[in-house]
Amino acid sequence: MMIRRHFTYWTAVLLFILAPVLLQAAELASGQKFGAENEIILTYHAPVDKTTMQDGGMYTVFEESDPDIRLEVQKVGISGDGRSVSLLFAEPLNTAKTHVVSIRDAGGAEIESLKVAKSYIGYLLSILISALLVNNFVFTKYLGLCVFFGTSKRKTTAKGMGVVFTIVMVASALMSWFFYQFILIPYGLNFLQIVVFIGLVSLTVQAVDTILRKVNPILFNSFGVYLVLVIANCVIIAVPLIMANNNYSVFETFMLAFGAGGGFLLALYLMSSVRERLELANIPTTFKGLPIAFIVAGQFAMAFLGFSGLQLF
Repeated sequence: MMIRRHFTYWTAVLLFILAPVLLQAAELASGQKFGAENEIILTYHAPVDKTTMQDGGMYTVFEESDPDIRLEVQKVGISGDGRSVSLLFAEPLNTAKTHVVSIRDAGGAEIESLKVAKSYIGYLLSILISALLVNNFVFTKYLGLCVFFGTSKRKTTAKGMGVVFTIVMVASALMSWFFYQFILIPYGLNFLQIVVFIGLVSLTVQAVDTILRKVNPILFNSFGVYLVLVIANCVIIAVPLIMANNNYSVFETFMLAFGAGGGFLLALYLMSSVRERLELANIPTTFKGLPIAFIVAGQFAMAFLGFSGLQLF
């Protein structure tokens, strides 16, 4: 019994030590990642056979969620040391989704199958930055303009509305995710999602209205009717709808809502800073008020187009 136990122990230790060698012998990939917008890079422990691995027909690539749609490998490149293989595709890849790379030999037998995906933390941050800058709901999607123009006359009011808006956005989005995942989907009530989302937003705004009325009456009075208009604000409704359409997790929903709220706060603060200066500027009478505000907003929208295609992760 003791001999068998020692034998099992030393066998496990030997396999652990020889595991890297066995992996190299099988030429299993040591890493895989997305490169350019249409590139997947595979890294191997040992140099590969360049003649064999440059055959594009060896590779079968598809999105994990759509295994029936195969992505065409346009070109295969191998680094000078033979340890890195680059797969180039005819179309840009949707790097938000996990891709599967299956490598087969000449006889059609599968050599190995790899999954390529972004770091989940990087994916979450990309959702945040996208909602904050790249796809800013005000300057690129032109949503929420009523509240935007109504509360961007003073920086104090703009900051207060931006913070309140972000709180309402995050709270209503998380509640919408919970109701969508555990009530609407299980009971087949997806067609009621807009009604349910509006009800949850109304509940959140009413709670904020009551709290703000008691805690900071001055800020509450400065919002006027615009705090109530948050209920029907299209940005507030857009976030739960995007969440439901993309089937986001709770962390992804939080990042989307926080980024959208932060983007609205940023838009309000930028606009209020300019509008305070415009009051001292020599503007033609016909352009004073909303006309010049629309012109400035259009210029901000053109500036935010510079973030198009930005990818940090």
